[in-house]
Amino acid sequence: METVDIIIPYADLGLPLPDYPAHLVPVCLPAAEEIGEKKRPAVIICPGGGYDYCSEREAIPVAMRFAGCGVQAFVLYYTCRSPFPGALLELAAAVAHVRGHAAEYEVDPERIAVIGFSAGAHLAGSLADYWNRKPVSGLFADTSVCRPNAQILCYPVISAGEHAHRGSIANLIGSADAEQYDNPRADAVSLEKQVNADTPPCFLWHTSDDNCVPVQNSLLYMQALAAQAIPFEAHIYPHGAHGLSLCDETTAMGDWHINPTCAPWFDACTAWIRRGYR
Repeated sequence: METVDIIIPYADLGLPLPDYPAHLVPVCLPAAEEIGEKKRPAVIICPGGGYDYCSEREAIPVAMRFAGCGVQAFVLYYTCRSPFPGALLELAAAVAHVRGHAAEYEVDPERIAVIGFSAGAHLAGSLADYWNRKPVSGLFADTSVCRPNAQILCYPVISAGEHAHRGSIANLIGSADAEQYDNPRADAVSLEKQVNADTPPCFLWHTSDDNCVPVQNSLLYMQALAAQAIPFEAHIYPHGAHGLSLCDETTAMGDWHINPTCAPWFDACTAWIRRGYR
């Protein structure tokens, strides 16, 4: 598969150089004379993995499912175990790349959504909340190039507070600030505190008995969206393990990842995309 290296000026931004570059993998329907030119919606996928690794279960299989539904997909393998805001700036650069090459990819530049799973959803939500202010504005003179038109958050890590997935937050800001979370660095990565009037519409789903990332993360984010009158669609399913991905045999490690009750999230999500994120 084609890969595109995503390079940001790490040293200039005071960030450590990663061991390997972040890279973007397009999974797109090719141009076809019979179908004609299209401007398709797009998603940029941020796999989960606690900011420790990028889960393959939440990457190419998800992209292929979206592409099969006419949504051009791109998987971002972002830098892990790197301090905030490294991965955030990589995602911003990835959105800018897709928008800048929209004609080549047959993408509508005004229908580019970011989607993430677990810690990857924290990354997607971070760009949704920070796209037009620091630290992103320190990388782009015109931040409209990296603006996501929508965000899709799947069993997301949201908060650095009481209900945090502490491992994910520690990989972002260090163990000390993650454990003693009443501090500015923890506040900066608590997305329920970062929602603002420019945050784009959101599709969100979670299970109420998730025993890894508590559902309170989604509930806090929903409250913050509602307080800012940001449109959102949310699905809270009664039962399901963390990390369900597509909820079927495609991405299952075992029977616990096969969940017909939660599987409709994908069709609901693509319908929301087609409605224009409404």
